[in-house]
Amino acid sequence: MKHRRDRCVLCAVASPRSNPCLEARRAATDCSYDRWLSAQSSTMHTLVFLSTRQVLQCQPAACQALPLLPRELFPLLFKVAFMDKKTLVLRELVHTWPFPLLSFQQLLQECAHCSRALLQERLSTESMQAVILGLTARIHTQETEAGTQPLCRKHALRVLDMTGLLDDGVEQDPETMSMWDCTAAVARTCIAQQQGGTAEPGLSPVPVEIRVDLRVNRASYTFLREALQSSVASPLRLCCRDLRAEDLPMRNTVALLQLLDAGCLRRIDLRFNNLGLRGLSVIIPHVARFQHLASLRLHYVHGDSRQPSVDGEDNFRYFLAQMGRFLCLRELSMGSSLLSGRLHQLLSTLQRPLESLELAFCALLPEDLRFLAQSSHAAHLKKLDLSGNDLSGNQLTPFQGLLQAVATTLLHLELTECQLADAQLLATLPTLTRCASLRYLGLYGNPLSMAGLKELLRDSVVQAELRTVVHPFPVDCYEGLPWPPPASVLLEASINEEKFARVEAELHQLLLASGRAHVLWTTDIYGRLAADYFSL
Repeated sequence: MKHRRDRCVLCAVASPRSNPCLEARRAATDCSYDRWLSAQSSTMHTLVFLSTRQVLQCQPAACQALPLLPRELFPLLFKVAFMDKKTLVLRELVHTWPFPLLSFQQLLQECAHCSRALLQERLSTESMQAVILGLTARIHTQETEAGTQPLCRKHALRVLDMTGLLDDGVEQDPETMSMWDCTAAVARTCIAQQQGGTAEPGLSPVPVEIRVDLRVNRASYTFLREALQSSVASPLRLCCRDLRAEDLPMRNTVALLQLLDAGCLRRIDLRFNNLGLRGLSVIIPHVARFQHLASLRLHYVHGDSRQPSVDGEDNFRYFLAQMGRFLCLRELSMGSSLLSGRLHQLLSTLQRPLESLELAFCALLPEDLRFLAQSSHAAHLKKLDLSGNDLSGNQLTPFQGLLQAVATTLLHLELTECQLADAQLLATLPTLTRCASLRYLGLYGNPLSMAGLKELLRDSVVQAELRTVVHPFPVDCYEGLPWPPPASVLLEASINEEKFARVEAELHQLLLASGRAHVLWTTDIYGRLAADYFSL
């Protein structure tokens, strides 16, 4: 039973983005990965679940029977109806929901009756639309009946929590709904409800708070802003838990932040905005007003080459001062930010130790790694991403010191494209294997041979919690590689599929021989294998 959650997560690994340069090599791994997945996954149903599924076969009869059923059955009825796309029943369940909270994370995860975790899949569009229709029907019923009979507020639905939907970034599938689709659907519902409200003065329905994770870009900004503005006076109150804004102009980002409820917001993720320090100095005070923010993800924080260096330094100091306002920050991601020699300035301003730190492609220097190892953050880190930083040469010894400092707490380590060859890996293994709680290790894009991978596999037997290793295609499987091979060559060059098939088979046999068939060794960098901080 211990590994059931891991199985459910891996059952729903998302399809990769289309990448012509990688199609051949991905095909080479499909068979072995599918075998592993088949061995790890099985959906278990109890007799109660199967009976519930049978009851819902005739939807009209099931809808009529709902008032007669114990309310304790409603959570399982909801999961079965959602899973089987019983939209009539699903709509009526939401319409008559007897509890104050309806939470997707509680209802659609693995449960005692069904081991399938629906939130690890892209959810059915039909089922999602049925939930939204049930919610609007509930509000409409309250509005039309408010003048003729008293509202039963004791069991009124107060919160619909739709957070935690899969956000895999794959191509549009009309039969399923992504986080982006959910954002659009909920926003339009809030706008329509406000525009079409019919309640008489003094007879307004019980408001329902809709908690969602919002994903916004240039195309969706206008109607999402309208939805947030409309929900202030609407019976449907839109509440954002995690905000992800992509390629959004600075003024639009500020306008959106001003509309969000500081009591609800957990994460802000600004992507592909290329703000630079000048733009960030405008946005950061609006972000810093969310003093209880737990996760902040910024990218491309660096000086503007067209800007005088004095102004750049002033903007950086202002940014640091604002970072010191966060009281509850536990995760910080600064991907593709130029932080060479400046990590101590950034981390020293924070009010509390971080538990997740992502510094991918930040051009870190040895002194940055040494500072992090000696800082108060090291003893608390659960997740560390150093991808894209050269950890060979002068950085290797400081990196090993950092690993030793985080060994007690580290659960997730990402080292993609760190120029670690066999010699550096073997020198690091004694320290790496001290990370006894490590669950995930990412080594994709490093120039490792089959011999180096086998040594890692053998030595990692002491890491009992390890569940996933994302490894590179061994250099043995390429032909005519320059040495040392640039990461771009390792990512784009063709591999010998026959050689790689033999490598996969040998690794699989070594895992079986060591009693670790439950550990996934894969080259799949696009699946949902890397854990989000909040799921650790």
